[in-house]
Amino acid sequence: MANGIWENYTDENGLPERVGSDGGVIVSDEEYDVGARITLERLGEVAPFPCGITCGIYGWMVHTRRFPTLAEAQRAYDDMKPGLADILDMIPNRSDPDIEIKRERAIAAMSRYVDMFP
Repeated sequence: MANGIWENYTDENGLPERVGSDGGVIVSDEEYDVGARITLERLGEVAPFPCGITCGIYGWMVHTRRFPTLAEAQRAYDDMKPGLADILDMIPNRSDPDIEIKRERAIAAMSRYVDMFP
């Protein structure tokens, strides 16, 4: 995580979201350098996976995982953040002379990330 920091996510009114993208209650919701976001939510009594994580890099990828317990989901949430930030930091600016090579590397890193966190 070289270029940015994780901060609590807020909507356009500066308020935290209360309901997640899967309709659950948000437990943790953070944004990295206004380019990536990760959200942990409790999904109620949705057996066998009552907790979920949704993460993504704006305009590039979205990834969702499910967990049987909140404790397991929280550990995964913490483990997933550094890799997500590292990928965002890899994405080149449009003016970068090596944009094609760097873009392909970032896409490959996204694929590895999803494989690492199925």
